[in-house]
Amino acid sequence: MVSKVLIANRGEIALRVIRACREMGIASVAVHSTADDNAMHVRLADESVCIGPPAATDSYLSIAAIISACEITGADAVHPGYGFLSENAKFADILAAHNITFIGPKAEHIRIMGDKIAAKARAIELGIPVVPGSDGEVKTAAEAAKIGADMGYPVLVKAASGGGGRGMKLAMTEADMETAFSTARHEAKTAFGDDAVYIEKYLTTPRHIEIQVVCDAHGNAVHLGERDCSLQRRHQKVLEEAPSSVLDEKSRAAIGKIVTDAMQGMNYLGVGTIEFLFENGEFYFIEMNTRLQVEHPITEMITGVDLVREQIRIASGERLSFTQDDIVLSGHAIECRINAENPETFVPSPGTITAYHAPAGLGVRMDSAVYAGYPIPPYYDSLIGKLIIYGDDRQSCIMRLKRALREFVIDGVDTTLPLFARLVEEEDFNTANYDIHWLENYLGMKD
Repeated sequence: MVSKVLIANRGEIALRVIRACREMGIASVAVHSTADDNAMHVRLADESVCIGPPAATDSYLSIAAIISACEITGADAVHPGYGFLSENAKFADILAAHNITFIGPKAEHIRIMGDKIAAKARAIELGIPVVPGSDGEVKTAAEAAKIGADMGYPVLVKAASGGGGRGMKLAMTEADMETAFSTARHEAKTAFGDDAVYIEKYLTTPRHIEIQVVCDAHGNAVHLGERDCSLQRRHQKVLEEAPSSVLDEKSRAAIGKIVTDAMQGMNYLGVGTIEFLFENGEFYFIEMNTRLQVEHPITEMITGVDLVREQIRIASGERLSFTQDDIVLSGHAIECRINAENPETFVPSPGTITAYHAPAGLGVRMDSAVYAGYPIPPYYDSLIGKLIIYGDDRQSCIMRLKRALREFVIDGVDTTLPLFARLVEEEDFNTANYDIHWLENYLGMKD
C-alpha cells in the first residue's frame, strides 16, 4: 500500500481524497497556489506545499512543481482528482519515471481516450455502440458538408481533443456548416492546441447516461450502474442522478456487460466512466473519462462503494474488494452542483462568503471546501460544492432535496441555489421527463 499521497488538486475534491487517506491511515500532502493559502484542503492535510502563484499554469498545472513537492515531502503517490492534470498522459509518464505511483489509469489509455477520434475507433474495436459519424478527422468545410448531406442534418462538428462543450458546434442545415466548421476548429485550437474536428449525427431527444467502471491489475472489471447526467447547459452538467429512470434491470445489465467486457479487453486500470447518449432504447458512445468524475458521490450513495478508497487500493496493486455480484443498487441519489455564479446569467461571482450554513440530516451529504469568511478566488472554476441527497426512492429523494435546499445558506456571493429551488418544483423534473436539451430550453438558451 502507498504510504503518502500528494493531492495534485484543490477545493472539494482535494478534501475528498484527504478524508479517504485519513480513513486508510495514509498520510496526505496538499499543494496550493498563493491564492489558496487559506484553503480548507491546506488546513486539513497532514502537510502542505506552496507550488506557485495564482495562475493554474504556474501552480496546479506545473508538473515540475508537483514533482518537486513529491520529492520534498517524500510522497510516493499522487492523486490528481479531476480537471487540471488528471487526464494528462505526460504527467502519468513523468511520475512513473520518478517512481511515484499515479492513482489513475495507464498513460496509454489516457492518450487513447483523450483523443475523441481515437477513442471512438477503439470503442468500435471493443464492441461498444457509437454515434454514427465521420470516419476520423474531417479537414475541410466542403468535406464536412458532404458528410452532413450523406448522413442527414442536423449534425455536430466536434473537437477531437475536446471536452466540456468547447469546440462543439451544431449545423442544422448545410447552410450552417461552413460557420459551424470554422468556429469549432478555432475554438478547438484555442482551448486544446489541436484544431482537428470530426462529425457526428445530432440526436434530437437523447438522455446522457454514463456507466461507472472499476478495474484492477488482476483482470477484474466491475460496473457500478449508471448515472443520468441529462440536465446540462452549454454541455456542462448541472444536476445528476442515479440510477436513471429510463433504464430497467435488463438494459442496465446489458450495457454494463458490454462496458466491462470492453474494459477487460483493453486491460484498463482504475476507475473510469463511459459516457453515452441514450435514445429510443439504444446506447451511443460519446467519450470515456479516465478519471474520477465530479458526480461520483451519487454512485457511492447507491452502491456503498468508496470510489477514492478503491482507487488507492487498485494503484497499490490490490484486487477489487468486491465482485459484480456484490453490487446491488439501492435507493436513489441526486447531486446538485452549487456554483458561485449568477443564477440567471451564469456569470461567475468570486468574492468573500460572509455566511455559510450547509444542510444536514439523514441522507444529506455536502462535499465542499468553503466556509464563512472564505474568499472565492477568481482564478479557478466556480464550483462551491456538491449537495448530494439520498432517498429510498426517487420521490423521497426529491422531497429531501427540497428540504435541504431550504436550509442552505450562502451569503456574500451569487450562487446557483435559486436555480435548483426552481428546478425541483418543475413537473418535468419531478416526472423525470427531460433530455439533454431540456434545461437550455427551460432557461431560454440557444447554442
